[in-house]
Amino acid sequence: DLKGLWRNELGSNMTILATNTAGTFSGSYHPAVAATNKQILVSPLQGVQQHPSVKRHPMFSFTVQWQFSDSTTAFVGQCFVDHCGKETLETTWLMWEEVPSHKDTCRATR
Repeated sequence: DLKGLWRNELGSNMTILATNTAGTFSGSYHPAVAATNKQILVSPLQGVQQHPSVKRHPMFSFTVQWQFSDSTTAFVGQCFVDHCGKETLETTWLMWEEVPSHKDTCRATR
């Protein structure tokens, strides 16, 4: 179950609210660092999780619509549980920043 407060190695905080029976969830993400001069704000997230009883290490995905920049980030990953019950989320992400035209889309992703 992904519900709860998660913290990454950079000090960002993510809160995931309860997952419903379809596996969808919502929450918020508060990054500790960002590539912007604007004030960093807590941003909403929406996601879906593979049902935890299906696999020992369920997969999930979520998106964050940043409230302080013209960008959206999609995260995908898996929740690993060690023999002591400690949960760790391993993810990868792709961020798309708004660009002025279709010709500039090669500069839109990180």
